[in-house]
Amino acid sequence: MRVFITGCDGQLGRALQESLTGHTVQGCDLPHTDITDRPAITKAIESFAPDIVIHTAAWTDVDGCARDPERAYRVNSLGAQNVALACGSTDAALVMISTNEVFDGETDEPYREWDSTNPINPYARSKAAAEWFTRHLLTRFYIARTAWLYSSGGSNFPHRIIELADELDSLRVVTDEVSNPTFVPDLAAALAQLIETEAFGIYHLTNEGYGSRYDFAREILRLSGREDIPIEGITREAFARDSTPPAFAPLANTAAAALGIRLRPWQQALADFLQEGYGD
Repeated sequence: MRVFITGCDGQLGRALQESLTGHTVQGCDLPHTDITDRPAITKAIESFAPDIVIHTAAWTDVDGCARDPERAYRVNSLGAQNVALACGSTDAALVMISTNEVFDGETDEPYREWDSTNPINPYARSKAAAEWFTRHLLTRFYIARTAWLYSSGGSNFPHRIIELADELDSLRVVTDEVSNPTFVPDLAAALAQLIETEAFGIYHLTNEGYGSRYDFAREILRLSGREDIPIEGITREAFARDSTPPAFAPLANTAAAALGIRLRPWQQALADFLQEGYGD
């Protein structure tokens, strides 16, 4: 299969290249190709003539999106439209990577693939619009929602918690934001399985189980040998930020599990991540 990856230099793009070794893979990323430039992204995709495009490129700085909603829509929404149109012109299927934040968090159980979306911040609204373009412009697509990604590359929650634990005497972490910590290589492996099925539709792909940011931080400290660092639970109101994330937005893997695609518990994935020295 010929697979084209947008955002190929990002954490998910790199992991996908490792997971798709049995396929012919090509990709694009900034500064060479900008998904907001329709002629440029169309040319990049059409010249490769892929069987499927995995669209990972996005502006994922949720607080930045809150400060600049226009840019969020331009990159995340109209960029997805450009990619979907290019897929349509080359008869390629599309995997659109989305987020748990398309839900409002006003529930008491994990969201399933068919639940109604109701985004409450600019980043989430831009990704919900990307889903809309995907659904309305194509018939052969996967929308893969995920949450709280981390990997060995770049800045992420585990890295930041360990940095703060080594700098400070104690930590304060939010208890009322809940979702699924997800290890990027596990997500990439699940996506590699999914595209083999041709069972198009909406999927929730996260490591199994969920917890709060506080639970996540406590497990990071425990597994990295820093459990002696005091950690105080606080509410989202006490943690000032530009974006408002959904309070309770874990995802339930129902559709992919029916195909035999499951991701291991998030605690196991985190243990492997830290064991490899990624937390040092």
